[in-house]
Amino acid sequence: MRNGEIAVTQVWKRFRADRHRLLLRDQVERGFRRLTGRADGRGWRWALRDVNLAAEPGEAIGLVGANGSGKTTMLRLLAKVMCPYAGSLRVAGRVGALIEVRAGIHPDLTGRENVYLYGSLLGLRRQEVTRRFDDIVSFAEVEPAIDRQVKYYSSGMQMRLGFAIAAFMEPDVLLVDEVLAVGDARFQQKCLDRMRWVLTTGTTIVFVSHDLQAVESLCERAVWLREGIVESDGPVREVLGGYRRTVEEAAELAPAFGYMRLVKSEVRGGDGEAPRSQGPLEVRLVVESPEPRLANVHLGVSEGPATPIFVLGHETFLPGGETELRCLVPHLPLPRGRFYLWLGIFDDSGDMLAWHPFSRFDVLGPELGPTPRGIVRLAPIELTPSWEVEPG
Repeated sequence: MRNGEIAVTQVWKRFRADRHRLLLRDQVERGFRRLTGRADGRGWRWALRDVNLAAEPGEAIGLVGANGSGKTTMLRLLAKVMCPYAGSLRVAGRVGALIEVRAGIHPDLTGRENVYLYGSLLGLRRQEVTRRFDDIVSFAEVEPAIDRQVKYYSSGMQMRLGFAIAAFMEPDVLLVDEVLAVGDARFQQKCLDRMRWVLTTGTTIVFVSHDLQAVESLCERAVWLREGIVESDGPVREVLGGYRRTVEEAAELAPAFGYMRLVKSEVRGGDGEAPRSQGPLEVRLVVESPEPRLANVHLGVSEGPATPIFVLGHETFLPGGETELRCLVPHLPLPRGRFYLWLGIFDDSGDMLAWHPFSRFDVLGPELGPTPRGIVRLAPIELTPSWEVEPG
């Protein structure tokens, strides 16, 4: 295998449930279960089931999924801090891992000592670590505290130092978990810029995050884990689209709280056809109120989750009974794809109708254009600008 190559074949991993208390009554209960034959196989949970994953050197893969889907377990297997129950797993070359805030960092050692310790664990000579030391400290922004014990660092300082060590030791494979969320927005962008740079050197990156925009900006491929099984593996926008749809569908199952009620809704484009990019979008709502109220109606459009691409608000008086509301967007700034409508009605006292999804629609038009790797696009807005180029 070439350095940076990953091969995961039919991997299974299970965990035993939490250890029982050492109380006499618990011991008696376990003994009774064994005698009655009810103890076999109890207490085990499969974290990964028949997972296959392959990566080439220089490839960036995003692992996405709900909490408990097996993402961090997969990273730990790749980092070789645990072994699979079944299957084979091979990772070629040096592995840099940032799976937890303190991953690879000893709290009783100083920042300086941790840098050299981590380098030695990766098989680097002391001279090689020294050559990278100033860059690591500068990137982590811990110059005043580098000779202080790490246990006195804040969570953000520990994360910055851990990431800097893992990324600047020039590993063949870099594993990064959700710990980047500990840093502020500026440092998160620095981390994305650094990961983009190490990709150009041939480093393979496996990136776990609930920040789907960050995953999309860095990775060209994504793997969606669902209850330990690979639900989807393919182009990042396609996989994230499927994952976002499940988030919206789960939200649809939850009841919408409030004393107002959405009776019916309709979404259409121009002339009653499907909506198109830069074309009109009309949303028709019929809401029911038990009494006359002054209300703020908010309509949001999202790719699935409750965080909308944009929100349209309108303050209006709603008489008692049913009221029809129409919202017209003359030029819909969305690319081709499926989008979801969310509705919430509020007043000064709180939710009259809680924020919830109520409809979905497909937009016809051009595909969303790509962005440079490492540039986080917060919203998939489709614009039609005019460019002019004049020679100097």
